[in-house]
Amino acid sequence: MEAFLVSTGIVALAEIGDKTQLLAFLLAAKFRKPLPIVLAIFVATVANHAFAAAIGAWITSLMGPDILRWVLGLSFLAMAAWTLVPDKIDEDDARLAKYGVFLTTLIAFFLAEMGDKTQVATVALAARYSSIYAVVAGTTFGMMLANVPAVYLGEKIAGRVPLRLVHGIAAAVFAVLGLATLLGAGARLGF
Repeated sequence: MEAFLVSTGIVALAEIGDKTQLLAFLLAAKFRKPLPIVLAIFVATVANHAFAAAIGAWITSLMGPDILRWVLGLSFLAMAAWTLVPDKIDEDDARLAKYGVFLTTLIAFFLAEMGDKTQVATVALAARYSSIYAVVAGTTFGMMLANVPAVYLGEKIAGRVPLRLVHGIAAAVFAVLGLATLLGAGARLGF
């Protein structure tokens, strides 16, 4: 349960103001059909984060506990710093294909999520926790918590969310996880 809750919280916070959330705003404004957009975001996120979690699990099989602890601890600290850098949507992400709402959203969201903060966080979380399914479920739920309101409420909420505060909280959570991992808090779990 811890893996699910931590994954949900970290990704939900990290996603606020992220380029994929900006993409969700853009797609909602362009198509004005929230249900297929939300469904496509869900499918793209599950696929992307399942891949990322598999990589995280694979990484744990390659490293011993001491090396893994340092890699994870430093990765979480790097994520803390990266979270403080605001995202902007790329021109390539903004180009919309002519494949319909669902497929356009699916492709755009999957590609935008590649190498994104939340995907990298999923790799680290899957390496940290032994339950890939709980991590994928948690990170997907966190993405949906951040993006469903973006799709349905769009511009109404965009100006009301204090992004610096949210990014600061997410960075603090990543930093605490990094320091706890480096200090051996995960030793009882084999890290």
